[in-house]
Amino acid sequence: MGKTDTEMNKLILSYQIAPSERPRIERGRVSLLTPNLGPAIDVGLAVRRRSAVSSITMSLEPAIDVDALSKSFGKIVAVDRISFVVSAGTTIGLLGGNGAGKTTTIAMLLGLLTPDSGSIRLLGHDIRGDRFRALARLNFSSPYVELPHRLSVHENLNVFAHLYGVSRPAERIAELAHDLQFETLLDRRTGTLSAGQKTRVSLAKALINSPELLLLDEPTASLDPDTADWVRGYLETLRVRHGVTILLASHNMAEVERLCDSVLMMRGGRIVDRGTSDELIMRYGRDDLEGVFLAIARRDPGGAA
Repeated sequence: MGKTDTEMNKLILSYQIAPSERPRIERGRVSLLTPNLGPAIDVGLAVRRRSAVSSITMSLEPAIDVDALSKSFGKIVAVDRISFVVSAGTTIGLLGGNGAGKTTTIAMLLGLLTPDSGSIRLLGHDIRGDRFRALARLNFSSPYVELPHRLSVHENLNVFAHLYGVSRPAERIAELAHDLQFETLLDRRTGTLSAGQKTRVSLAKALINSPELLLLDEPTASLDPDTADWVRGYLETLRVRHGVTILLASHNMAEVERLCDSVLMMRGGRIVDRGTSDELIMRYGRDDLEGVFLAIARRDPGGAA
């Protein structure tokens, strides 16, 4: 049997912190156990050891370089020999219907699933042998992966600040709370927040280590139009000001058209087409990207193959 979307989201949750476990912070580290990962790795150690020379060298590498990547669950092929390259400082959309392979691809990029074959390089690091150096320079956010409900917003962000070795965690948390407009929520338990408030806090968690690469899964799902528009504007500003590379998995086609430099279209575990939104719209003879998405998802013979 293949993994359902719910099971995959639970797996991605293991990249976060199990809600039932309260971490202990000692001497700038976080000590905790998770049932899936065992002792937590001090990702911040990799941050602190990264030299300026290596940072300059890595900046010349593509942010993401995936080659012939495959993953199966029993007889079900979830990802089938996909290859793509994402240049640093760009935003790429990863689109496809349910079961297309998007979540499995993201889980492999995060090192949570081991590919059956193929290779992944993130910011110049081979994910198989150098996973934690890569993780120190990236982050992930999804509204379907919640932070521990019993901890306050500040406590949750403080945990991740220590995991990533942020030098001045209190200042960084205050900065993000101001930028993302949730300063009044810092002392509230995370479980009491609305969907929009949780999205802002989750985004702050994903930005706590000033990542060079940001993986986003449906970042504006369940948000009202005004809040969703604000989040998109923030992501645009983030890329322009800080050069962050973003991989965006979304079902909101207008969002993808607005944010993404290029788009990868997945179906049945394969990348079946790619290009800018305008190129795909013209190629399929549709009015917008939603029409392209439907043509591919439904295997419309009138569209491009």
